[in-house]
Amino acid sequence: MSWNPQYRSSKFRHVYGKAASKEKCYDCVPITRNVHDNHFCAVNPHFIAVVTECAGGGAFLVIPIHQTGKLDPHYPKICGHKGNVLDIKWNPFNDFVIASCSEDATVKIWDVPKHLLTRNITSPNKELLGHVRRVGLIEWHPTANNILFSSGYDCKIMIWNLDTKEAVISNPVKILDAHKDVVLSMSFNTDGSLLATACRDKKIRLIDPRAGTVLQEGSYKSHKVNKVLFLGNMKKLFSTGTSRWNNRQIALWDQNDLSVPLLEEDLDGSSGLLFPFYDSDTHMLYVVGKGDGNIRYYEISSEKPYLNYLMEYRSHLPQKGMGMMPKRGLEVSACEIFRFYKLIPTKSLIEPISMIVPRRSESYQEDIYPLTTGAQPALTAQEWLNGVNKGPVLVSLRPGSGAVNSLPQFLEPEPLMKTPDMSQHQGQGGRMPVENMQKPSVIEDSRKQLKVEEKLPKNEQKCLSNGFDIFECPPPKTENELLQMFYRQQEEIRRLREMVNQRDVQIKQLELELRNLCTDTGSY
Repeated sequence: MSWNPQYRSSKFRHVYGKAASKEKCYDCVPITRNVHDNHFCAVNPHFIAVVTECAGGGAFLVIPIHQTGKLDPHYPKICGHKGNVLDIKWNPFNDFVIASCSEDATVKIWDVPKHLLTRNITSPNKELLGHVRRVGLIEWHPTANNILFSSGYDCKIMIWNLDTKEAVISNPVKILDAHKDVVLSMSFNTDGSLLATACRDKKIRLIDPRAGTVLQEGSYKSHKVNKVLFLGNMKKLFSTGTSRWNNRQIALWDQNDLSVPLLEEDLDGSSGLLFPFYDSDTHMLYVVGKGDGNIRYYEISSEKPYLNYLMEYRSHLPQKGMGMMPKRGLEVSACEIFRFYKLIPTKSLIEPISMIVPRRSESYQEDIYPLTTGAQPALTAQEWLNGVNKGPVLVSLRPGSGAVNSLPQFLEPEPLMKTPDMSQHQGQGGRMPVENMQKPSVIEDSRKQLKVEEKLPKNEQKCLSNGFDIFECPPPKTENELLQMFYRQQEEIRRLREMVNQRDVQIKQLELELRNLCTDTGSY
């Protein structure tokens, strides 16, 4: 008789949430009081943007990520909308471009200056006019550059191509009118070839966005859906909503059959919305409750029971919305695998919450940081519109790999944009599309591009570090930050020493082989 253990073997069983100290929070931020069901916060490795409360029109703040502490009450805003701002999203391929949508039925694209804001920004780079009612949702395409989706209360989803010189765009490239009611949520699969939507008519739809056809449509009597999320490449959808008894509920669906959920589970009787977040690198799912201070997290598996509960982060401070830091902005030296930015309007506070895997070693943990989505697009807008599908460009998070930058387009030379670091290919790093990871021709092309980079002047290569001038990086404010910087430098020195030692060993082995070869040749 075999013994079956009652516990699962997982490296993420003991993940815990850690709230930032007071000096690392953003204080005195006038967070919006709008009751719209959105995150109201967008984060990238350089900035945190948050929708703010203001009189006359809508506005949002863009704060440098390192500028923690109390915010100046006269801090400049981005305030070009005539109605309340309902959603904001950073461009995934340019950390200095942000999109916003509003009750004034417009979508605006803003260029954020590299330096600190000194005055209000009122003129957008582009304005998208097409919706006849307020626009509640916007989403950037995950792999194609300059493709934006917007959804309004006119029950239409519009696809915009921003690769034009026009400042005002009034004709979207495609209009999806498959919905009979307001769209509550949109989510893409990994390569952006499929779009999942949750609608107020209680239905989940799977749509081919370029053809405009509904591939799957499902509704379940005991599950009223609010938010839907693609679970990476697992061909599953996750939704949050309410049961017929108004309990908060989560459900898991097969992408190819939306008639009946694979799993359905009631959580509690609270009334706040549930926001789902998925990390495709670790297969961890986070469920955040609006109006409470809890973050539940699960691990997703491809076999039953599919959803494995891990733990719950609890706090007495209720959250109105959540921002999520992309993986390339995490602190890998602290084994941080996810970071939330929690909006607490009752205290005018934004509190970072880090999800950490407890490890004793201070070295880079490659098993919890696989290759992740980088900051370079895999496709141009026109390629995607022509029907091409490509997975995201993957990069390594190893310190010193240099593959986590997302520079403004006007500062980024073309040869450098596609130039990989050859040292990353040895440590499973590198900047390659998923389908080309093991092709020798791609590595050969990379070597040719590396020669192009070596020929460039040095001043072109060292002008920026993480999008900012090296000399403008803020110095450490506390002893703790100083220690962290010291440990990072020590880790980098140790890694370089290991690399040098490995090269020495390789040289000695080659010398020995050459000597043996010469001896064998001489004996014959």
